[in-house]
Amino acid sequence: MAKEIIGLVDSHAHLDMEEFDADRDQVVERAFAAGIQAILCPADLTSPKSISTTLGLVARHQRIVAAAGVHPHQAKFFNSDCVRILRELASEQKIQATGEIGLDFHYNFSSPSEQRDVFRSQLRLAQELALPVIIHSRNAGNEIIAAIQEDQFTRGGVLHCFTENWDVAQKMIEHNFFISFSGILTFPKAHHLREVAPKIPLEKLLIETDSPFLAPIPYRGTHQRNEPVFVVETAKILAELKKITLKELATATSSNFYSLFPKTSLFLQNKLK
Repeated sequence: MAKEIIGLVDSHAHLDMEEFDADRDQVVERAFAAGIQAILCPADLTSPKSISTTLGLVARHQRIVAAAGVHPHQAKFFNSDCVRILRELASEQKIQATGEIGLDFHYNFSSPSEQRDVFRSQLRLAQELALPVIIHSRNAGNEIIAAIQEDQFTRGGVLHCFTENWDVAQKMIEHNFFISFSGILTFPKAHHLREVAPKIPLEKLLIETDSPFLAPIPYRGTHQRNEPVFVVETAKILAELKKITLKELATATSSNFYSLFPKTSLFLQNKLK
């Protein structure tokens, strides 16, 4: 497996979550031993444990970088402390992006009005802090686009764990966003995603695991917990759909990652010295 995944980046993995409490460092070491270049871990600003765990990973592992934000599920817990912490993390250059943020009108664990207010607040903060954003969108693509347009957000970012349609993808790309595919792309019923994926320009593609969720085929069902080393399975399918080699996909998506998060490249170089 190591030779297959050299050069890939997992652009989104929740390694702070309790599913990794028993073997977090081993999961990271397994990924890097297999050839993964870097992993981005988004911290939940409403959870002190998430923040401390994520920053601890960054401190211990040279090729892990962090983002921080309030997920739409947690929007009802957003408060002034979240804003203060985000500002501090940004000023200390401990995070490379604001996220994940966004809207989720499938579960509505926080009310739609709470989600909208918190998403807009974080968009404005990211613009002020000169940070790209990592956006979660479920049944909310048009509202996401409207918010970006109305708030004149210009920092770009990534529409992560893509599940929307081609029209949404096109409009997000027009607003300087990358489109990231997760293990969902490998699911038998994800026909619509496999129709959209080949249309995304190679220079706008990213890949991710969204660990511990969404384990790709063939691990889905046998390993309920996803982890960064499995990102290769999504990469294989995406390479097939784009009709390029796995190595070409790895080179392109990794380059895209460092293009989106330019501070990440310098950050990692400094850590590796």
